[in-house]
Amino acid sequence: GDAMLRELRRRWRSYKYRFVPWLALNLRRQRRTLRYVPESSQDKIIADEDVFETLLKTFKALFINDFSRQADILALLPEAKCQYLELLAVEQKRSKANSCNSQGLHVFSPEEVLFNTLGFTVSRDRSSLVSAGTGVFVSKGFVPKGTIVSMYPGTVYRKHEPIFFQSLGNPFIFRCIDGVLIDGNDKGLSRSVYRSCSRRDQLGPLKKSDESWLTATLQNPLAVGQYVNNCSHEKAANVYYQEFDVPGHFPVELKQYLPNIVYSHDIESHLRCVVLVALRDINQGEELFSNYYTVIS
Repeated sequence: GDAMLRELRRRWRSYKYRFVPWLALNLRRQRRTLRYVPESSQDKIIADEDVFETLLKTFKALFINDFSRQADILALLPEAKCQYLELLAVEQKRSKANSCNSQGLHVFSPEEVLFNTLGFTVSRDRSSLVSAGTGVFVSKGFVPKGTIVSMYPGTVYRKHEPIFFQSLGNPFIFRCIDGVLIDGNDKGLSRSVYRSCSRRDQLGPLKKSDESWLTATLQNPLAVGQYVNNCSHEKAANVYYQEFDVPGHFPVELKQYLPNIVYSHDIESHLRCVVLVALRDINQGEELFSNYYTVIS
């Protein structure tokens, strides 16, 4: 009897995150926890190509800044190594020209890299909305209209995949136009699921995704989009959610900065990301407010 009970417990432990009996019933009741995008939404404000270029530029700058830690990855990718060594040489020339210090390359914080690359940096802080908790601000610099200002991190679930337990009281679930869900909660069960998927998909030193958004020290400073508050009567929206499927030719060494991962690793479809794009010029000190979802109550 005891052995059977132990076996059942063991099975339940390995199975419980996929247990879905109440999913259909409760998703209706749980709608209030989804950031819901109506299917009629206009999705793309800027071209996929522009999203790709911005992410590439930012991630390359982060990679070069973090070059001393990339040796294991580059050993596997000799062609990429040559390319980055050239970029590094250019960067070193530039920084020497800008400073009298010739002690080699200064290592910047990821926020400084973002500022040097895109001209602004964003960070989490107490929202200017009463009772909204945390918000996201342009802490330095200036964001021109049509610029990607942050990314929505989290585990990506297809329509039929189990998200019931993760969705309970979770205000960080974003619904894409086609019903794909992204769970951007950095606590509790959501956090454990992201971590285990991330470790499952790692190939030696090659990480397929970024886990650092679950911590206070972000490797990719754009990964704060889940904390952007919805617009209100007093605060008009200044950013917009746009979906982006990471193309197959995305450089494998830069995937370590992507703050998303698929729940089921057996699928060959492209990784879904959601970026937040500026609807107008946004100045230093302004808080970001989004629209194009309604919270269904």
